[in-house]
Amino acid sequence: MRLIVIILLSLATFGVRGQSYQQQIEDYRSALKASYTKDDYGPLRKENIQYLDYYTASADYRVEAEVEMLIGEKPFRMPTYDGTSDEYKRYALLHFIVNGQKHTLTVYQSVALFQNPKYKDYLFLPFLDQSNGVETYTGGRYIELDASQIRSGKIFIDFNKAYNPYCAYSSGYRCPQPPAENTLTTSIFAGEKAYKGPKNERAVNKSMAKNFTEKEKSIILNGDSSTKLHVFQITNEKELAVLKAQSQDIKHDDPLLETLEKRMFLTVQDPEHSGVGIAAPQVGINKNLIWVQRFDKPGEPFEFYINPKIIWRSQLTKSGPEGCLSIPQRREEVERNYVIRLQYWDKKGNIKEENIEGFTAVIFQHEVDHLYGILFPDRLQEQEARTIDFKPKL
Repeated sequence: MRLIVIILLSLATFGVRGQSYQQQIEDYRSALKASYTKDDYGPLRKENIQYLDYYTASADYRVEAEVEMLIGEKPFRMPTYDGTSDEYKRYALLHFIVNGQKHTLTVYQSVALFQNPKYKDYLFLPFLDQSNGVETYTGGRYIELDASQIRSGKIFIDFNKAYNPYCAYSSGYRCPQPPAENTLTTSIFAGEKAYKGPKNERAVNKSMAKNFTEKEKSIILNGDSSTKLHVFQITNEKELAVLKAQSQDIKHDDPLLETLEKRMFLTVQDPEHSGVGIAAPQVGINKNLIWVQRFDKPGEPFEFYINPKIIWRSQLTKSGPEGCLSIPQRREEVERNYVIRLQYWDKKGNIKEENIEGFTAVIFQHEVDHLYGILFPDRLQEQEARTIDFKPKL
């Protein structure tokens, strides 16, 4: 969702003096639509922008909220609709009146974006309301706020600027699920309506792939291809920071890729600490690379995957015991999807996809989680926070 953040921040002060409020909102929406046409890898194809639909702007849905700051909040992982999660902090409670009723929403701060001074004031307001699934997107909508606009303990929330997650238009995006605490008991007939156009399949943007950094190169070259690597542990603060960081796609033809592949394989097969899978962040490399043992194939071979993504997960789930090479002496029951669809690059840079089920699917989910900085205890916290689970179990 970082693209929409950049777009909306650039439009934050959009408007011309002398314009009516309704015209300002219309111009804001037009500028947003125009921005979609400039990205060939965005969630909307140019021919489908015509399907974007909005409520007529109403000043009744621009409300002033009292800001109750939240101090000492710890980061938590907000689940996303693709089955992963992103790290956020609860920033403040916003108390306001809309449709004649008092309501409260929590506004959040992205832990990753906050590290960049450019986004230090960026606030994220995801919400659900009673119009979802009827006139608006089933998965809720988002609003962006600017912390620098808090004045005398108050800030304006403009529901006319509420927009749909990218997931409304296209598969392949990691859209945060609005937390249960942000469910309004009224209908918000403002902002973007449900998208009814053709759904897009997100194209793979190979130009975003990177080479190894100098620090990563030094790790790869600190031994030859017959030497195993050090496995990072959560008990070491610096190593934990690497394990919690999100990884990047790697260029399939990087000259050091083969060396890392061999060293990771030796590491996961270390007789003293063997495993059924390993991800590059576990050896200090924040690139999207994993080894997985394929228990679903004859001979149960280990296989190496470049830039793997899980692009679909079954609603059917199953719980089973999991451990981790980076988390010593701990095994817990973790709930996982029973079937997944995996997308990855082969060694020539071709995009491949396959369906995987059972225990092998569990291994893939565990290892791909590492690429997003997600550890299995994070999954346990999500399970504990889930008060109602409508998904069928095995």
